[in-house]
Amino acid sequence: MKALMFGWEFPPHILGGLGTASYGLTKGMWECGDMDITFVIPKPFGDEDKTFAHIIGASQVPIAWRDVNRDYVEQRIGRLMDPDLYFRLRDHIYADFNYMRTNDLGALEFSGRYPDNLLEEINNYSIVAGVVARTLDFDIIHSHDWLTYPAGIHAKQVTGKPMVIHVHATEFDRSRGKPNPTVFGIEKDGMNHADHIITVSNHTRDIVINNYGVDPAKVTTVHNAVTPLTDEQKDVPEHKSKDKVITFLGRITMQKGPEYFVEAAAKVLKNNHNVRFVMAGSGDMMDKMIQLAAERGIADRFHFPGFQRGKQVYEMLKASDVYVMPSVSEPFGISPLEAMQMGCPSIISKQSGCAEILDNVIKTDYWDIDAMADAMNSIITYPAMYEQLRQDGLEEVNKITWDKAGQKVIDIYKRYVH
Repeated sequence: MKALMFGWEFPPHILGGLGTASYGLTKGMWECGDMDITFVIPKPFGDEDKTFAHIIGASQVPIAWRDVNRDYVEQRIGRLMDPDLYFRLRDHIYADFNYMRTNDLGALEFSGRYPDNLLEEINNYSIVAGVVARTLDFDIIHSHDWLTYPAGIHAKQVTGKPMVIHVHATEFDRSRGKPNPTVFGIEKDGMNHADHIITVSNHTRDIVINNYGVDPAKVTTVHNAVTPLTDEQKDVPEHKSKDKVITFLGRITMQKGPEYFVEAAAKVLKNNHNVRFVMAGSGDMMDKMIQLAAERGIADRFHFPGFQRGKQVYEMLKASDVYVMPSVSEPFGISPLEAMQMGCPSIISKQSGCAEILDNVIKTDYWDIDAMADAMNSIITYPAMYEQLRQDGLEEVNKITWDKAGQKVIDIYKRYVH
C-alpha cells in the first residue's frame, strides 16, 4: 500500500514532539511490511533518514515552469532531490504561479520552522501538495497536525483519494481553552474533509468529538510510542551530582504548566536543600519562570540550560533522578517515556494522554503542587521507591513500540483502500 504523508517536521531537525512522533510512526509502519511511504516536509536538509520513507522537500518542488537542464538541477538540488523527480513534478504544474516569489527552479522557499508568516507558508505548502499529488501514485493521504491539513485537503480534491488526518494536538491544548479562531478554522476544515481522524490519546479524541462536533465513529485513538534506544544513546556519560536532580524538559509555554513545576520545587526546597531543579527548553514563558524562581528565593537551585536536542536530551535524563511533566493539557507526551528508557522515574499530570497507558509513573493533577512536591520528595528520599519505579518503568516502556501503533494505522487505512 502506498501512502502520501504530509508533515511539518522530520528528524534530525525537530522543534518539538511532532517530528519525533511522525518519524517513529512512519518507521513503525514500514517495519510492519508492505508499506511504501512518501513523506513531504517543507524544507529538507539532506541528512534525514531515508531508509524507510521517500522524503520530498516542498522547497524543491517546482510550481512554475523553468527552462533548466538536468546538470543545472543536479548541481542545485541533487543532494536533496533526484533530478528525474524534479522534471516529473514540473510536468504536473497545474496553474500559472509565476506571480508568486519563486526561485530559479520555479520553487518556493520554506523556512522549515514556525515563522511569523506561518499561515502564508501553510498556504504555499498546500499549493505544492497539488503538484506532488498529481505526480505520484498513491492509495491514501495522511496529514500530520493542523499545519498540513490544507495540503491534505488539496491532495484529496485533485485525486479523489481518501484522507486520514493525525491530530497530535489541538488548538484547545495549546491555548488552554482560548483558541485562535484562524487555527481552529483550519483544524475544523481538516476534520470535516477527512475520511478518518486519528488522535494520539482518548483525551484528544474527546476534545475532537466535543469541541469540533465530530462523529465519534470517525475518530480512532492510536497512542504514541517510543523508539528503542541505540547503544550509543544508552551509553551517554553519567554526570550524577551529589545533589538530587529533578528535571522539566519541554517547551516553556502555557500548555506545559511550567509554573506548577517552579511552585512545587519551592515546596520541596523548604525541607530539602540538596536538590537542584532543571528547566530545559525554550518558550514564551521562560523569562517569567526565571523571575518566578527568583521571587520564590530558589534561583540558586534552578538551572535553565535552554533547548536540548539529540544526545543532550539523553545526557540530561541520565543525570536526573526524577523527571516531571506537569502539562495542563497534553495530547500525549513522549518525553516521560524517553525518561523511563534512561531509567529516570517520572511524575506526570493526569491531564496527559500518556497517563492513559503508563502504570509505573506517579500521576498528579497539574494544579496540585502539594501532591507533586510530595511525589518528588518521596522518590528522592526513598531508594526502594526510586529503584522500583526505575526498573518497572524500564520494563513497561520497552513494550510500547511504534510497530504496534503502525499496525493500527495500517488497519485504519485498509478500511478506505480497496
